[in-house]
Amino acid sequence: MKKIILSILILIVSFQLNAQSKTGTIDSEYILSQMPELTKVQEDLKAYNGKMEGDLKVKVEAYQAKVKEYQDKVASFTEAIKKTKQEEIIALENDIAKFRQNGSKLIQIEQNRLLQPLYQKIGQALEEIAKAEGYAQVFTITTSGLAYVDPKFDVTKTVMTKLGITIKEAPKK
Repeated sequence: MKKIILSILILIVSFQLNAQSKTGTIDSEYILSQMPELTKVQEDLKAYNGKMEGDLKVKVEAYQAKVKEYQDKVASFTEAIKKTKQEEIIALENDIAKFRQNGSKLIQIEQNRLLQPLYQKIGQALEEIAKAEGYAQVFTITTSGLAYVDPKFDVTKTVMTKLGITIKEAPKK
């Protein structure tokens, strides 16, 4: 009998503990899009992209100069020099192809590097709010695939207020 009463008591206590845990949601992508610092990140990324394009242009111009020089002087080259020049041109082609292939990856890495401090800032504000308001869990709306979220548990606006971001209401449909 004691075991049954103890089991029921434990079950009731565990239900009460679960009922007391508070869960919220946050739209971190929306917060990021409203942060004034994002403009600087976008400018820096645009500058980095311009630098990458400039570097590619230099490589292409060097390649075109080598090809033109080869075509202009091919008749005067010995077979050994022809082979050396052809290998140089092929190496430049490969370098350009590799640069193009890695360019988008490098831009993505730079974007991640530039955005990381903003995400950390959002995360710190969220952590402070979650602790202060007693949230046990906070889900990110944009990546969770949640089908329904009660707006009263969305802490997006609270985090934005903590970060000093002006909240712009979405136009009504």
